[in-house]
Amino acid sequence: MTMISSFASRIVLALALSWLALGAQAYSPPPQSNADFQKWLQTFKKKAASHGIGATTLEKAFANVTLNTRVLELDRRQPEFTRTFWQYFDAAITDWRVRNGQKLYQKYRPRLHEVTQQYGVPARFIIALWGMETNYGGYTGNTPIIESLATLSYDPRRSGFFQEQLMAALTIIDQGHVSPDQMRGSWAGAMGQCQFMPTNYLKYAVDADNSGKVDLWNSLDDVFYSMGNFLEELGWVRGENWGREVALPEGFDYSLADGETQRPLQAWSEMGLTLADGRALPDETMQAALLLPHDHRGPAFLIYDNFHVIKRWNFSDNYALAVGHLADRIVGRAPLTANPPPNDEALSHQQTRELQERLARAGLPVGPVDGVIGSKTRDALRRYQKREDLPADGYPSPRMLNILRKRQGD
Repeated sequence: MTMISSFASRIVLALALSWLALGAQAYSPPPQSNADFQKWLQTFKKKAASHGIGATTLEKAFANVTLNTRVLELDRRQPEFTRTFWQYFDAAITDWRVRNGQKLYQKYRPRLHEVTQQYGVPARFIIALWGMETNYGGYTGNTPIIESLATLSYDPRRSGFFQEQLMAALTIIDQGHVSPDQMRGSWAGAMGQCQFMPTNYLKYAVDADNSGKVDLWNSLDDVFYSMGNFLEELGWVRGENWGREVALPEGFDYSLADGETQRPLQAWSEMGLTLADGRALPDETMQAALLLPHDHRGPAFLIYDNFHVIKRWNFSDNYALAVGHLADRIVGRAPLTANPPPNDEALSHQQTRELQERLARAGLPVGPVDGVIGSKTRDALRRYQKREDLPADGYPSPRMLNILRKRQGD
């Protein structure tokens, strides 16, 4: 089950890549060598054999496997800048991705109708996730999975998690689903056109074409049914959308936009929210939370339960918003009404630390001053904004850092 996009590797559920990046920041690895790795590998092979992995599988899977230093570099990489919502969104929702999604939606609609009937997931979401994960199967990754997972299993930082994935990958080979040479994917171990991690491959992948094998590289029947099955298992709510862009009234209390607190649509309507094009919110009994992925200049979204299901695929608001919007565009719905502000900049790691330090200086609890934006930093910023009579959107930005500098006199 886990998936990894063509833009960046990530791990679903237990470890999403946002979690991986945070772990990398405080990690100082011990000295490592291929000689030590090979010794570790011999021990692991005995463990795998004791778990029922066949000798032939072990011999073929680990032939010529060495410590992959490139995988370790990617795992430990700490980006200097994170992307803003608009930077992420504009890279994800391209004209190419929309056009090709629309073509493939029409091409495979009859096949996907069967997936919808069985799992309740509309075809447009399957196509959108397929597009986000691997550009509609165009790039599934070229890293040898056994070597990457063995490298990450040997590295002590998250050895337990990756040893479980490595054992699952060997089981997939042992069961005859795929050969070791074909088992290629992302550096973090995600595989196939829908980028499942090995444990979730075993749990949720479906042999939809009745070939006797689950082939997530070449069988679109297996790919589509596996995606539908996984989304249903994550809690997909039949008959509900993911969310919608909305417009906020003048003087709105932005502290209500925490992305978590659900209220009936009627309650949001009574606060003055409308659809982005000015029409009234639908008269439905659904619950929704309000999410601002950027600052108070927009956009704003009411999000439903299925938004959080998409986030369980990849734990990122920006990812879930991109998938939902791409699904809408695939069926001909309108682009966002909001536009990027002229000064759309991301905070650097050092600037984020300074923002946290200044909020702490203002007497607000920010948690660790570590250069990582978390809920405590956002809550502290929102409290500062309310205290200073600013729109309390809780959005950390160079603009807000400059305000703090100015108001603190340095």
